[in-house]
Amino acid sequence: MDTKSGAFVTNDGVTIRYREAGSGRPLVMLPGFSQTAAEFSKQLDALSDEYRVIAVDQRGHGDSDKPNYGYRISRFAADLRDLLVTLDINEVSLLGHSLGCTVIWNYWDLYGGDRVRSLVLVDQGPTAAIDVAPEDQIRELGATFTREDARNLTAGWRGTPEEAKEASRSIVHLLHTGDLDNQDRNWLLEQNLTLPSEHAATLYMDHYGNDWRDILPRITVPTLIIGGEVSFLASEVAKRNAAQIPNSHLRIFSAEERGSHIMFWENPNLFNSTVREFLKGAG
Repeated sequence: MDTKSGAFVTNDGVTIRYREAGSGRPLVMLPGFSQTAAEFSKQLDALSDEYRVIAVDQRGHGDSDKPNYGYRISRFAADLRDLLVTLDINEVSLLGHSLGCTVIWNYWDLYGGDRVRSLVLVDQGPTAAIDVAPEDQIRELGATFTREDARNLTAGWRGTPEEAKEASRSIVHLLHTGDLDNQDRNWLLEQNLTLPSEHAATLYMDHYGNDWRDILPRITVPTLIIGGEVSFLASEVAKRNAAQIPNSHLRIFSAEERGSHIMFWENPNLFNSTVREFLKGAG
């Protein structure tokens, strides 16, 4: 794999950095909350033989600038727009993991399908807040956090350095199966800690308060939805998303297939082949 680094400046003056490999049709990958482009290294390696794969460090994350403003999903969607326009890429496949899905949904809300060929949505529900979701739909909407959970997390990130690190550790703990080795666990925590804790609190509260249910039926491009049986989000979340998005395809990774929230890291061969097969079929 011949990976190179790139950067662009957003319309509000922030330098966003990304990793890129390969050539051909573009595949832009957006990490989840407090995660980094480096966590897509196994996809850059495997998929760059056919695609121009671009993994983005969203503002505040990884190697990108860490300004004291802009930590909301709508701004991240505008950053994505700036990336596509600056690099002048069209017919792009967007892959979002977790919070990266919400960035895609906000992009669709603001810009529709402009420049977009297809979507891959990895393990994210349209509603994070239990308090927002209808009581009989909490599980299938992926509503996993109460107001008290949100207050405790943000208080941790805004507390002492050790309290902030413990809040991030609690998030990382949700991502993987119990089989993940300690070296990988520690590395994932290091990646998550690149997002300054105060900005993590701000972004989390914006993420927590959003509801994307109205976006899903309006998506008009081929879409692959991926979930996992042993993710902290129930597999019903991916199933509901697939039922809501027209022309969508569903793939649930089983427990034997290491279907955690980060199945792309724990079972990269199967994940990459699943994405490749979908992209070929999407035209």
